[in-house]
Amino acid sequence: MINKVVENADVAIADIGDGSVLMLGGFGLCGIPENCIQALLKKAVKDLTCISNNAGVDDFGIGLMLKTKQVKKMISSYVGENAEFERQLLSGELEVELIPQGTLAERIRAGGAGIPAFFTPAGVGTEIESGKEVREFYGKQYLMESWLKADFSIVKAWKGDTAGNLIYKGTARNFNPTMATAGKVTIAEVEELVPAGTFDPNDVHTPGIYVQRIFRGSNYEKRIEQRTVSK
Repeated sequence: MINKVVENADVAIADIGDGSVLMLGGFGLCGIPENCIQALLKKAVKDLTCISNNAGVDDFGIGLMLKTKQVKKMISSYVGENAEFERQLLSGELEVELIPQGTLAERIRAGGAGIPAFFTPAGVGTEIESGKEVREFYGKQYLMESWLKADFSIVKAWKGDTAGNLIYKGTARNFNPTMATAGKVTIAEVEELVPAGTFDPNDVHTPGIYVQRIFRGSNYEKRIEQRTVSK
């Protein structure tokens, strides 16, 4: 069995170069690959296209890479918590493709499944429709959307084994599992790394066949984006 373990985030992302297309998993600040983002900051790789549901916040997640001008283009859905993202968008410094959240998820899933295009009703009659094929099915209008794929998919899981099998926890199952299938190279950082054969196969969310590199991360902050407490 192939051992896919690498020493740390720096080793895992060592061959990510300028101009790469990256998928970064997570939902809000839940389940984001914190260690790999820090390694990308240290490496100072630039002109990145980042595919992610959101762009982090100003001082955490992808927001840190926006601040250092490492991101050329964002392909995402929800970006409302990031003032620097807004500034760069309005000033023309950052290319942005905003996508309805369900369409984003399906485009990534399609990329992993080898489906080059599909039709969806989301966005018909809006700016999203511009430049896209519209076709009628069963009396309703649908837009054709294309798959999304990446040079590198960077995901974060709760547990993983040395063969690359992954188990996610809670909200981290949003976007991480589908992104793991849609990259030429998938890098996984995990909180707990165990020997292959430890997991019941029925518990595995991402089979190791999709993962090329895995390492045990450390010092996770697990920030809360919007904390709401009762009085």
